[in-house]
Amino acid sequence: MKLKEIERTAVQAWSPANHHPIYLATGTSAQQLDASFSTNATLEIFEVDFRDPSLDMKQKGTLPASNRFHKLIWGNFGNGSPESSGVIIGGGDNGVLTMYSVHHILVSKSEPVIGQTEKHSGPVRALDFNPFQSNLLASGANDSEIFIWDLNNFSVPMTPGAKSQPHEDISVVSWNRQVQHILSSAHPSGKAVVWDLRKNEPIIKVSDHSNRMHCSGMAWHPEVATQLVLSSEDDRLPVIQIWDLRFATSPLSQLEGHTRGVLSVSWCQADPELLLSSAKDNRILCWNPSMGEVVYELPIRSQWCFDVQWCPRNPSVFSAATFDGWINIYSVMGGNLEAQQKTQADKISSSFNNLDPFGTGQILPPLQVPEQVAQTTLIPPLKKPPKWIRRPVGVSFAFGGKLISFGLTKAPGQQVQQTYPHQVFISQVTTETEFLLRSRELQMALQSGSLLDYCQGKIQTAKLPFDENLWNFLKVNLEQESRTKLLKLLGYSKEDLQKKIASCLSNGIPDKQPLPEADETNAAQPDQLLINSSDDVAAVSSSSAFFDNLIPQNMNTLEIPVTEDTDGLISQALLLGNFEAAVELCMRAERFADAIILAIAGGENLLKETQKRYFAKHKTKLSLLLSSVVQQNWQDIVRTCDLQSWKEALAILLTYSKHEDYTHLCDMLGARLESEGDAALSNDACLCYISSGNVERLVECWVKNHETSSPLALHSLQMNQGL
Repeated sequence: MKLKEIERTAVQAWSPANHHPIYLATGTSAQQLDASFSTNATLEIFEVDFRDPSLDMKQKGTLPASNRFHKLIWGNFGNGSPESSGVIIGGGDNGVLTMYSVHHILVSKSEPVIGQTEKHSGPVRALDFNPFQSNLLASGANDSEIFIWDLNNFSVPMTPGAKSQPHEDISVVSWNRQVQHILSSAHPSGKAVVWDLRKNEPIIKVSDHSNRMHCSGMAWHPEVATQLVLSSEDDRLPVIQIWDLRFATSPLSQLEGHTRGVLSVSWCQADPELLLSSAKDNRILCWNPSMGEVVYELPIRSQWCFDVQWCPRNPSVFSAATFDGWINIYSVMGGNLEAQQKTQADKISSSFNNLDPFGTGQILPPLQVPEQVAQTTLIPPLKKPPKWIRRPVGVSFAFGGKLISFGLTKAPGQQVQQTYPHQVFISQVTTETEFLLRSRELQMALQSGSLLDYCQGKIQTAKLPFDENLWNFLKVNLEQESRTKLLKLLGYSKEDLQKKIASCLSNGIPDKQPLPEADETNAAQPDQLLINSSDDVAAVSSSSAFFDNLIPQNMNTLEIPVTEDTDGLISQALLLGNFEAAVELCMRAERFADAIILAIAGGENLLKETQKRYFAKHKTKLSLLLSSVVQQNWQDIVRTCDLQSWKEALAILLTYSKHEDYTHLCDMLGARLESEGDAALSNDACLCYISSGNVERLVECWVKNHETSSPLALHSLQMNQGL
């Protein structure tokens, strides 16, 4: 993800890792021209502030330079004083090597140039500071010239040895990151020379046998002293070779991912498994050299990137300089472009101040942007977590008093291997012997599957009632039908409850709501249904008062009685799910409303049986009617209703009976009116036959009740039936 950008046709150099804030130095690039064709040269220093969401960088210092730059490098030399920010070394044309004071450039007071030399015979394209001694600088130019400079005496350089033959340009010089007296140089022909400054001679030469390896970049492994990488600029062999000087006959491996020549490489000092490369195919790749895979790739740009560099202080950031005159700063940790895009849009809008840019003074109309294909604003990070955010060491206690620890180990005098193996240590920590014995006992029980025996042993050795209950509950949870056994542990057993209920029923339960005495004048016969069309207000009021007594006074608190009286037994039956026993207790106590409600929860069969028992026991004026309606027993209504209420009976049949039963029931009612009623009721039987549509019975009943031989009367009846 892009973090910062600056439009400069320049070479670049990051401030050292110990410098804060982070700065980026740029120097006008030699052999490149911008759109203005200017030949001026400038050395600039920018502050890289990642707290600012915009892409701009703030310029902190600038200095006109006499020469353009082939290479720029920033070192720690002179950082001992609190005002010093190090030095910048610039390699220019005609062998010019210039040393600048960063502090003087930033404050713009004194002369920034503190040293300059022209010892080289050609352009200085290669520079590198010794990582162990900040005053030692290596430089390379034409004709195999390599100089070692002591910045304390910048006038007289040293050489690492005799010039390599044949003479050719020096493209890269690099100090070894583990051994301070080892220096390497690379040539465009593909040859790399390793120098030992103690012996003042080259100790090994590395070259590719294909003669197609045009070396453009070189970097030492940050941790393995004998390994380095070489990159090839040749389009016929766009590879990065990994060499080990112990086996210098051929490269250990090749990184093949670019389609055209590689222009630069940079090895992350904070994580050896991250290697940057840029090439002529407009791609910037981040490799895992040990695995040979690409772990991050920047989107394809329109121009080549000739230089990539990791930021020494912030290892997740790198810079890239391109031939189109831009220096961009990216992060390999991904991010979200939404805030960045919004900031850029606001910046453009504020430039016009919402006015017409042509000076008419009219407010701009809203911009009608055509609908575009939605693009994701999330940039993915590296495929693997980098070393600086990985946990280097860790420790954790494990079961059984074990302590697990891991970390990277490095034996004295040995190199850390490239694979970075983690070593895991398992230690036994014993602080309490008794606790450890119990832990082993439980572990053996888990392995052997004898947890029930383990729990039983704990029950037998428990000293407190709570401990005994605790292990009883744990044991029951491991057994079959654990719920029933848990109820027994709570003191609720179906067998004990049956005994209590049987004892209670045998001793009798006092009636809490005795039935009112029947009124002799209005009481109905037990076997006869008397239907009154008026409202029975008293019965409804009595039922309403009964249900009012069921509402608890405190709706927020649930009290569950478990006493030996009726309420307690009902509660215990419900706790065990025994609805039959609970209904039986309610029926015996004449708590019919409770019985009906519980029967509904107990299922259809229990509800029917309870309704049947209720109507058999609860005799009122409406009980037979209610029983017939609830149980849909319409034949009982026809057989037992008072004949004076035949209209109401017929109304019930019309309302409730099924279509296939309606005719038969009407005929039964008509037959009762004929056989048991007087002459008037016998005439009413005709109406029942008319309702059922039974013409034959209608004619018989009519003839029976109208003794006449007049054919006109019979014809009138037939006409009515026809209608």
